[in-house]
Amino acid sequence: MNSSIYILVFVQLWLLSLPCRESVCIPSERETLLKFKNNLNDPSNRLWSWNLNNTNCCHWYGVLCHNLTSHLLQLHLHTSDSAFYHDAYHYRFYHRFDEEAYRRWSFGGEISPCLADLKHLNYLDLSGNYFLGAGMSIPSFLGTMTSLTHLNLSATGFYGKIPPQIGNLSNLVYLDLRYVANGTVPSQIGNLSKLRYLDLSYNDFEGMAIPSFLCAMTSLTHLDLSHTGFMGKIPSQIGNLSNLLYLDLGFNNLLAENVEWVSSMWKLEYLDLSYANLSKAFHWLHTLQSLPSLTLLCLSDCTLPHYNEPSLLNFSSLQTLILYNTSYSPAISFVPKWIFKLKKLVSLQLHGNEIQGPIPCGIRNLTLIQNLDLSGNSFSSSIPDCLYGLHRLKSLDLSSCDLHGTISDALGNLTSLVELDLSHNQLEGNIPTSLGNLTSLVELDLSRNQLEGNIPTSLGNLCNLRVIDLSYLKLNQQVNELLEILAPCISHGLTTLAVRSSRLSGNLTDHIGAFKNIVQLDFSNNLIGGALPRSFGKLSSLRYLDLSMNKFSGNPFESLRSLSKLLSLHIDGNLFHGVVKEDDLANLTSLTEFVASGNNFTFKVGPNWIPNFQLTYLDVTSWQLGPSFPLWIQSQNQLQYVGLSNTGIFGSIPTQMWEALSQVWYLNLSRNHIHGEIGTTLKNPISIPTIDLSSNHLCGKLPYLSSDVLQLDLSSNSFSESMNDFLCNDQDKPMQLEFLNLASNNLSGEIPDCWMNWTSLVDVNLQSNHFVGNLPQSMGSLADLQSLQIRNNTLSGIFPSSLKKNNQLISLDLGENNLSGSIPTWVGENLLNVKILRLRSNRFGGHIPNEICQMSHLQVLDLAQNNLSGNIPSCFSNLSAMTLKNQSTDPRIYSQGKYFMSYSATESIVSVLLWLKGRGDEYRNILGLVTSIDLSSNKLFGEIPREITYLNGLNFLNMSHNQLIGHIPQGIGNMRSLQSIDFSRNQLFGEIPPSIANLSFLSMLDLSYNHLKGNIPTGTQLQTFDASSFIGNNLCGPPLPINCSSNGKTHSYEGSHGHGVNWFFVSMTIGFIVGFWIVIAPLLICRSWRYAYFHFLDHVWFKLQSFRSGSITV
Repeated sequence: MNSSIYILVFVQLWLLSLPCRESVCIPSERETLLKFKNNLNDPSNRLWSWNLNNTNCCHWYGVLCHNLTSHLLQLHLHTSDSAFYHDAYHYRFYHRFDEEAYRRWSFGGEISPCLADLKHLNYLDLSGNYFLGAGMSIPSFLGTMTSLTHLNLSATGFYGKIPPQIGNLSNLVYLDLRYVANGTVPSQIGNLSKLRYLDLSYNDFEGMAIPSFLCAMTSLTHLDLSHTGFMGKIPSQIGNLSNLLYLDLGFNNLLAENVEWVSSMWKLEYLDLSYANLSKAFHWLHTLQSLPSLTLLCLSDCTLPHYNEPSLLNFSSLQTLILYNTSYSPAISFVPKWIFKLKKLVSLQLHGNEIQGPIPCGIRNLTLIQNLDLSGNSFSSSIPDCLYGLHRLKSLDLSSCDLHGTISDALGNLTSLVELDLSHNQLEGNIPTSLGNLTSLVELDLSRNQLEGNIPTSLGNLCNLRVIDLSYLKLNQQVNELLEILAPCISHGLTTLAVRSSRLSGNLTDHIGAFKNIVQLDFSNNLIGGALPRSFGKLSSLRYLDLSMNKFSGNPFESLRSLSKLLSLHIDGNLFHGVVKEDDLANLTSLTEFVASGNNFTFKVGPNWIPNFQLTYLDVTSWQLGPSFPLWIQSQNQLQYVGLSNTGIFGSIPTQMWEALSQVWYLNLSRNHIHGEIGTTLKNPISIPTIDLSSNHLCGKLPYLSSDVLQLDLSSNSFSESMNDFLCNDQDKPMQLEFLNLASNNLSGEIPDCWMNWTSLVDVNLQSNHFVGNLPQSMGSLADLQSLQIRNNTLSGIFPSSLKKNNQLISLDLGENNLSGSIPTWVGENLLNVKILRLRSNRFGGHIPNEICQMSHLQVLDLAQNNLSGNIPSCFSNLSAMTLKNQSTDPRIYSQGKYFMSYSATESIVSVLLWLKGRGDEYRNILGLVTSIDLSSNKLFGEIPREITYLNGLNFLNMSHNQLIGHIPQGIGNMRSLQSIDFSRNQLFGEIPPSIANLSFLSMLDLSYNHLKGNIPTGTQLQTFDASSFIGNNLCGPPLPINCSSNGKTHSYEGSHGHGVNWFFVSMTIGFIVGFWIVIAPLLICRSWRYAYFHFLDHVWFKLQSFRSGSITV
């Protein structure tokens, strides 16, 4: 025994005494690597060293050989995606992934089976190459590479079942299969007895319970099963994994009736049970506190059992506690007090726990706390002074906490702060000057508060600042003053500056050129003007620039043309102008987003110009691009959004343009001069998800659509003929169209009965065409229909019974047609979600059904210009949406779609033509605030029901041109929201109620031509109206020129400008007409009389001429 030990020691000493030599790879393994390379895509040529001229493959990229045997041991071909995330800002900071740059850097292709010939390979890392093996399952031949101890295939392009052969890799210590699998976890993985690290996260094992064989892999120290879709009970056998240091079961649908199984994991340092249902684990806190090594505990989105405050707490090592969106059953609205006993806590995250009341000052007990996140709660208080005593704080997030009050000067005590986020609150007052004490600060976000005044000059002391967000404040400051504060110390390191919608004014100065490392700059939606300074060209690191919605002028490309790293440029909504030429854009080679709409640019480029950039987003609305289509767009094969509205384009859409834009998700060519038939240049059905060709001169038949289209607007064109081919065309797939606008065309015939193929529709606008007949029955199959507008056609028949099933309708406009019959009772019984009901200018008769009163969401009821008779329903008081208590506060009414796709809105704003205050206007952006009842020009009789005065949220009331009798309701003064009243041309009598003077918002009143009498009530509003508002009555007092007599007698006033009937002029007019036709009619009828008459006139004329000549001679 001893002799063998001596021999081993001798051999080791001999090996160590050998001179060091360079590893030279084995030729057969070099050939294997070259075969492997041939199956890979390497767009960035990272494997340039892998070639026959470089014979020593041990020096190749990613290759590691054994020092003595020269066998290939390790292959490191990982691609990290972290380098392709860039900080970006759009209303809030986020990380933007540059997919195109990542694609150019990562490996693609396939993994060649020849890899199995590397018999000594023990380390294989292909992770992060998302395009490697795309669409395929993990190759089973990997199961033959039994020398492997380390295998990482995470985030490759593989997707499918994990091959059971993986279980043959008996030497595996490390296995990472994130983002590569679905189906089930093969039981053979349980054979990997040496495995210490297993990561199966972010796979799709939905519906599967956690496999029991995983609970027998006792050598594991790291197990990650998060985001896998596992469901059911957490098996208690998982407690057998007593060597675990790291356990993540988060973001699954798991139930834990208890957590006793964790008590045997005495080495556990990291535990994540996010999204688990712990509502029955009553002793969870007692069990978890007994883990002596636990340093991180995450229970985000968990449901915890009834809250009990423990008498004793002994989390001896816990440093990080994450309780995002965690709830108790039943719910609590305070911070659990046991948290304040965690003396070693370094990081506490309580985001989104619906905590109410002031921030508890028990938090002062956490003296070691460095990271505190209380965001997304409802503290409804000011920031407590005790928070300013946590001197070790490095990160403080109090965003979206409903905080109010001022920011104390004590903020300057937190001198260790690196990140401070107080955004999305109601904080007011000035930004404290003590902010300048936080010299370690790197990120500062004070956005979306009520803070006002100037930025303190002390902010310039924070030389480590990299990110500043002061958006949505009330700064009222000159932009150059802000830059002067930041320029001396901060400008050299600042990467992000966002001051959006904060009332900045003035002009940008050359100070901007000092910010040489700025990556994101957002000054949008302010009042900044003037031309861009030339120093903008010095911002060589700038990637994201947003200057939209300001008052900038001049030609910005004179300053921006050198920014070669610029990815996103937003300059829309300014006063920029000038001619943009090829040279102005030549250096913008990185540009992917170009938004410059709403300026006055003319684009002049050659017909063969090809840009140096590849755009994904283009919006040049209101530029002058025409008259021909911009053919350079055909070179932009990455485009997803194209906005070319109002760009002066003439002609028809070329076939090659349709082909070039086939990959686009959003296309807007509205408000141009495009003409012709789409079908002549469009070879295939339109497949663009959102397309707007409105307000052009397109004609002929409607184009065919594919099932990919979600929104189509062809309104205000000259499309003609029937909808039949468009609507009834057979499709292989169900149509997904949600928004269809064909308004203001020349479509004719009956509306086809093929709507059962279009069941996703939520908004249909067919108004202002020439449709006849009635609505087809298949329209009832549109179960999600929310807005239907068919006004101004020639529809006839009774109220469409097909609408009986459309119980999701919000807006229904059948106005300006020839519909007749009565309004059915089911309108009020079935269409309970309707907010806009417009039936004006039809021939509906009969009574107004009482069932309409059940429509509690109704805001606009327009039944004017019909033949309705009977009494006005007294139950109108039940229209609760017309009361102040239930009145809408959203200025817009939306129809909501279901499908989500980039650049495709999931909602459409409802617009309706309303006749209010005597004029017709299209209401859209404030329609949600309008409440109106219009029953004018019908044959209604009876009294105005007093119950209508309960509608104290009603804005417009029109009952004119009916046969109403009785008094104006005395309680009309309670309708304090009224802006317009028209009771004219009825038979109302009695006095005007004095309470009408209380209507302080009233701007239009017409009580003319009734039988009213007495004094016009005195009020601020009433005497400002024209006298015509009261004529045709027996009224007196201002504004009428008739004074009320002392005996109370009044006189009818008909106006001084022809409002009354003057019988003298009437009789004179009639006499003239009768006399004229007595003379003329016989002459027209009898030819001989006509000849004799004109002969007589000629004779008379001759005599006059002779007499005149004789007089002159004399």
